[in-house]
Amino acid sequence: MVERLISLKYLNPHITCNICKGYLIDATTVTECLHTFCKSCLVKHLEERNTCPSCHLIIHQSHPLNYIAYDRTMQDIVYKLVPNLQLNEQKREREFYRKRGLPYPKANSNSYSNSNDKDVYKYQNESNTNEENSDYHRSDEQVNILLESQSGCNLKQMKRKYIRCSSHATVTHLKKFVAKKLFNNFEKYKEIDILCNDELLGKDHTLKFVWVTRWRYKDPPLRLSYRPKIDF
Repeated sequence: MVERLISLKYLNPHITCNICKGYLIDATTVTECLHTFCKSCLVKHLEERNTCPSCHLIIHQSHPLNYIAYDRTMQDIVYKLVPNLQLNEQKREREFYRKRGLPYPKANSNSYSNSNDKDVYKYQNESNTNEENSDYHRSDEQVNILLESQSGCNLKQMKRKYIRCSSHATVTHLKKFVAKKLFNNFEKYKEIDILCNDELLGKDHTLKFVWVTRWRYKDPPLRLSYRPKIDF
């Protein structure tokens, strides 16, 4: 397999905000049309208008802010593609709150924590203290799911089919959950497919994205099925 290097300038149109023209920060997606912007840019725009800044679709006549959602997957992509963007953004945020004498709200973030004011980051679950401070995403928007074996496949049904979890959870998280329940082995997740309406879901799709794009006008819970992985 031949690897091909792609210049970042060719990806810029896909990872920049159409309002400020900078790289996406706190990437937030309009659930009506799936266009993504910086959170601060989009919120400021929607204070005066109720349409998408890109396609001008009316998001909602009176409460457009209820129809936007943080896009964790997109933000992770941006941070991975643009060198030092995440580090520089966190420095600017800390400086902003320091000058105003305010506590830094992300000091106990689930993702990364600062150590001794140095530019060294580590996962919080490496520290028992950080684990105690974490709410394990209980404060996130929650999604109710009915997860069952696809009809006709040879995977057994789980005893408990109904799940309630963070909307930021991904399809990969569900695969690992199924692998643990059925095989008591997380590594088996690579042998499992997750589907919605008999459509195969991408491993990085968040449950929020699946709900908005495939179940929005249907009654809860979100019905998903699993089956042995099929290689095409």
